[in-house]
Amino acid sequence: MKIILASKSPRRKEIMDMLNLKYEVIVSDAEEILEEGLTIEEQAKRLSYIKAKIVFDETIGDRIVIGSDTMVIKDGKIYGKPKNEEDAFRILKELNGSKHQVITGLAILVERNGKYQEYLDYDITEVYFKNMTDEEIKNWIATGEAMDKAGAYAVQGKFSVFIEKINGNYWSVMGLPIHKVYDILKVVNK
Repeated sequence: MKIILASKSPRRKEIMDMLNLKYEVIVSDAEEILEEGLTIEEQAKRLSYIKAKIVFDETIGDRIVIGSDTMVIKDGKIYGKPKNEEDAFRILKELNGSKHQVITGLAILVERNGKYQEYLDYDITEVYFKNMTDEEIKNWIATGEAMDKAGAYAVQGKFSVFIEKINGNYWSVMGLPIHKVYDILKVVNK
């Protein structure tokens, strides 16, 4: 059965590669717009579903389409991808020296022999930042790596020196709850 990752994220592709499965990438052009009145968990599942559904509807035959979306939350405030460098600085100042949550939604849509199934889930991880100076934040932003990531940071790579600890799944913070993907694919492939 064909497996499709509905994401342009190189990090999600890197995580999918760990499963050692043959899959293809089809980028979803879904707009990441939050819907009023939904919980954070519902938002994450909804955005993941929209990404997967766009690609699912563009393809045919027996297939598994995987969509995912990651958001950073602190005190009920959602931090998406920064709009510009000033926004990235503001986000990181607000997250500086504190605990926040990363929620990654997951949608897996399956068609097999004309039968449709969908699996919607999410994973929440707590991330603790060390205190960063303004200069350290500016140096991080200057790398350009802050701009395409929720919360203006990446748990992997250069930013890792500012992460004190993580409670939960590392791969979910990186962008794909691979443990949940694996479990769902086991069920789907029975």
